[in-house]
Order: sequence, then C-alpha cells, then structure tokens
Amino acid sequence: MTVDNSMSSGYCSLDEDTDDYFFTARTTLSRNLHGKCTAKNATKIAEEEKPRPPTIQELKQKIDSYNSKVNNCLLMKLNDDGTYTGFIKVHLKLRRPVTVPAGIRPQSIYDALKEVNIANMTEKRTSFYLPLDAIKQLHISSTTTVSEVIQGLLKKFMVVDNPQKFALFKQMQKDGQVLSQKLSVTEYPLYLRLVAGPDTDILSFVLKENETGEVEWDAFSIPELQNFLVILEREEKDKIQQVQKKYNNFKQKLQEALKEANGKPG
Repeated sequence: MTVDNSMSSGYCSLDEDTDDYFFTARTTLSRNLHGKCTAKNATKIAEEEKPRPPTIQELKQKIDSYNSKVNNCLLMKLNDDGTYTGFIKVHLKLRRPVTVPAGIRPQSIYDALKEVNIANMTEKRTSFYLPLDAIKQLHISSTTTVSEVIQGLLKKFMVVDNPQKFALFKQMQKDGQVLSQKLSVTEYPLYLRLVAGPDTDILSFVLKENETGEVEWDAFSIPELQNFLVILEREEKDKIQQVQKKYNNFKQKLQEALKEANGKPG
C-alpha cells in the first residue's frame, strides 16, 4: 500500500415450563439430534446465502465500468491472478491529539522505499492535533484490509498510538442525509469503492477515533495521559471564565435596573 502526500485542510429461568426439567434419556438424545440437525441446516442455509466471489470476467466488467466514470488518472487495474489495485481517499477527522516521535525529520523517499520506520529512531514522544479534514490518497490492493489501511495511515503520519484507538468509517448520502457506518477491520475498502463507483459523494472513507462507549485508558501512554490533563485544565479554565463573564454581565444589568428604579420618584 502506498500513500500520496497530497493534503487538504479543511465502538435460564426457573419460571419456564417444568417439563424442560424432567425428561428421559430418549428425549435428551432426540433433542441433541434435533439440535445438531438444526445447526447443520442453519450452516447449510448460511453457506447457500453467502454470495460467491465474482469471476475474472465479472471483475473485468466492473473495473471497466468503474474506469469509464473516472475523471482523472486514478484508475483501477486488474491483475492476472484476479486481484486488482486502485485508489481510495481517506478523510482524517480526529478530535483528539495523536502521539508522534519528538524531534524527528519528515519521512524521505529513501525511507519509504526502504520501509524505514522513523518512529523507532527515538523514544521521545510528543502530542499534537492533526489538521482537521486532512485528506490522504492511498494506493491499495483488493486484498488490503481496513486494519492495514489504518496502520498505513498512522505510519505515514509517524503516529505511534495503538491502531485500535482508530476506526475507519464509510459515509454515504441518502435522501439528503449523511449516513456513517463503522467498518470491520477485516473488510476490503477497495471492493467497496469498486461497487460504489468513483463518486465520493456516494461513498467516502473517514478515519475517526474508535468510540467503544468506554475509554480504554490502559491503551494510552503516560505522555498522552499527561497531555489530556493539560487539555482538560485548559478547557476547565475556559468554561469557568465563560460562566463568570455570563454572571458578571447579568449582575451588572441587575444593578443598573435597581439604580434606575431607585432614581425614579415614588
């Protein structure tokens, strides 16, 4: 997977029937056999419903149709082994700071070709916010998973955070509304791009924090936690100043109203 450097800023009850608690060995065996048959039938149905993979010819038709709608040179290419390569764009919408190595130079072409991991050159860490709505263009394969896309993006930005902190979402527009769905780490983004077509208004990919409902504090490093405390203290001071300003203005208006009322003849 390759990454283009272009950027734009912009997670049994005992109340049941008592017959279930009194049974013979024959009924037990019968139930077990029935359960196995049911499980086999369910597996067979699931296998029958599972869509078959497209043939080489079907893929060629899909890719040709896709490429006919592309307005730039970002085409998909079918390989002899049935895999294909192409491009996807990922919008980065991260609200929290990320952790990067401190005092490290940007990655050079040599580093990229030699797959040098610059992040391993120092243990010093610092945190900063990535530009909101930054866009990265990735050249990937049909076998590239969501997990590999996330890891590739983090490596490009030299982010040393745990990849599990992030998730890739697909965004779709329907009836004037923007719908967002978290993708499984085993899904293949290029296939989704092929099916949807090249129009990013129909389908786009967004990297966000992996919101699981609860914060997994163990996944954060000490510098990250310290940085969060600094941010929280700053936000707390801002909120206190806003509240004080609001009530000072209210107090001032009340005092002015009382002064006017006292100045009027009774």
